[in-house]
Amino acid sequence: MSQFLRLFFATALIFLFFDLIWLTFISKRMYQNFISHLLGDTRLAPAVIFYLLYTLGMVVFILLPSIEKQSAGYLLFAAALFGLICYATYDLTNLATLKGWPVGMTLIDLAWGVFVTTLTAIIVYFFNLIILSGG
Repeated sequence: MSQFLRLFFATALIFLFFDLIWLTFISKRMYQNFISHLLGDTRLAPAVIFYLLYTLGMVVFILLPSIEKQSAGYLLFAAALFGLICYATYDLTNLATLKGWPVGMTLIDLAWGVFVTTLTAIIVYFFNLIILSGG
């Protein structure tokens, strides 16, 4: 299996694992408290598309360049920045356009985006370094 596919599947599994914990056990109450009037049933197709695109972005913009540069420093910077920009796109657009969108929830979600993206990237990077590369 190519390095790209190994990285893609590892990233997808780890990111989805952490995000499901977040969505199921941690943020569910926050969303209910802040935006219950906007919540509906989860639509699977857009969720799958998001996870596929986000995983692709992590591999292309964070993991492959970090591995090529052999730089954990670049990995940390790129992962935190990517998480911040991607989550900010959603949250700040909602803050700018939706009446009553909570600033507090936006800040929590931005922190989560930075954290989960960075944690996932670190795990996959070292998994690749130690396990997949035989190092």
